[in-house]
Amino acid sequence: MPGGTATSALRTAVALSDVPGVEVIGVAGRHRNPPKPSFVPSVNMRYMRLRAPYLYETWLRFGWPSVESVTGDVDVVHCTGFVPPPSKAPLVSTLHDVAWRHRPDHFTRHGVRVFERSLAEVRRRAELVLCPSTVTMLDAERAGIPVERLRLVPWGVEASEVDEAQKAVVRTKYGLPGDYLLFVGTVEPRKNLRRLVEALERAECDLPLVVAGSLGWGDTGVEPSARVQFIGFVPEAELPALYAAAAVFCYPSEREGFGMPVLEAMSYGTPVVTSMGTSTEEVAGGAAVLVDPFEVDDIARGVDEALGRRAELSQWGLRQAARRHWSETARLTVDAYREVMR
Repeated sequence: MPGGTATSALRTAVALSDVPGVEVIGVAGRHRNPPKPSFVPSVNMRYMRLRAPYLYETWLRFGWPSVESVTGDVDVVHCTGFVPPPSKAPLVSTLHDVAWRHRPDHFTRHGVRVFERSLAEVRRRAELVLCPSTVTMLDAERAGIPVERLRLVPWGVEASEVDEAQKAVVRTKYGLPGDYLLFVGTVEPRKNLRRLVEALERAECDLPLVVAGSLGWGDTGVEPSARVQFIGFVPEAELPALYAAAAVFCYPSEREGFGMPVLEAMSYGTPVVTSMGTSTEEVAGGAAVLVDPFEVDDIARGVDEALGRRAELSQWGLRQAARRHWSETARLTVDAYREVMR
């Protein structure tokens, strides 16, 4: 799925491929449709014969088929999508979040069951569990994973140059106004779009909200209107101009494992409004306007404040994003591999 899980896995894999002495082999189930061009893996891939949903079931129920059935012998298996594959090699698992435990109503019942079974397997088998934020590390510990098996591996960002011509192309393609507020992410209930739209009705700001992202699961309670424009999935090559042209990036999500769009927006100098008390506050590092995601009036206050502090927040955000690199993510990941191999 073209969301944060896929993005972090693919960008980590690409960064790992640049580390001397590391050979990356991707393993995936078959899919009914090919991925979007932005999500075509650039690493050496091996595909299981089963489609992904059935593959997850056979991995969890029967411990079959093993990774080695398509790769041959490997030194380490890194589970990047949380459903751990069978293997004889040491297992490292990335835990993005345990959001389903906090709000099971934001997920399907089948999804919650799969997540719980996967968590049990990760507790049992993973020698190390990599977490992108300290918030997720605390959740992992509460979920029964011993703290000595947890490692903090934050994600990175890689900004590209954006000029006015590129901004104009994106505005024309998607029919965007000159100034707009922006949300980027999978459209699902926990992203808190309903409260964000309600907040805009109370804010002094009169800019429209542009929502970029694929539809996820569940009803967000938000429909397209004169104030809200849904533009769907945006290819990775167009995201930089979309971020850079926005007046403010709004991300008052209820819960995140990391919140990569916050870091991406900052890397283009776009002021950010995001949630206090979550991993996105951690990612923002003091360079964003923080709001209570459950209080509509506070979200409205945050949007107005960010518009009034655009120049200041832009510079703070650029400095914060400059501290985060995918090469550092890869270094910490390889450290984990070597640790379990020892």
